[in-house]
This record gives sequence, C-alpha cells and structure tokens, in this order.
Amino acid sequence: MKKILFLMLALAGAAFAADGEVANQTLKAYSVVAAGVGLGLAALGGAIGMGHTAAATIAGTARNPGLGGKLMTTMFIALAMIEAQVIYTLVVALIALYANPFLG
Repeated sequence: MKKILFLMLALAGAAFAADGEVANQTLKAYSVVAAGVGLGLAALGGAIGMGHTAAATIAGTARNPGLGGKLMTTMFIALAMIEAQVIYTLVVALIALYANPFLG
C-alpha cells in the first residue's frame, strides 16, 4: 500500500511540475485509472447486490411457494435499480474518458 501511495504522489508531483501538455497527458492517465477502478467497484457492488437479491428471492419462494410470482416481480424491479447504479457509473466513467471537464 505504501508503494502505491508513493507512486501516486510521485506522479502527482510530476504532473504539477510539468508544462501544460504533459500535465494534460498525466490527467488523462489518471482519468483512465479512475474510470477503470470506479467501474470495477460499481460492477463488484452490483454483482454482490444482485446475488443477495436472488438468494433472498429463492429463500422466500422456498418458504412460501404461493408468493413466488410477487417475489419474482419485486426481484426484477430491485435488479433493475441495482443495474441502474452501475450504468450511471459507466456514464460518469465515459464522461471522464472522452469529455473530461478537467482538461483545459
């Protein structure tokens, strides 16, 4: 962890000491890393949430098979909401990559 922090600080120092073009390239590189990490974390969280939702629906249906249809409908709505959060992260990542507001 200390090595990663040291590397980030070294790159940040190079970005602030550099001229405009090199600083823009460094900022683009950081944007790619941030987009990849952010999207990966969002996908991981979405996958965990979807797994818990499916497990709870299966457990509920096993306990009371008569409510299977209602539980399934509720599960699909919940899955759509979980997936929407991942899609929002994808949109923010694409904005950071292609229409970066921080580049001059």
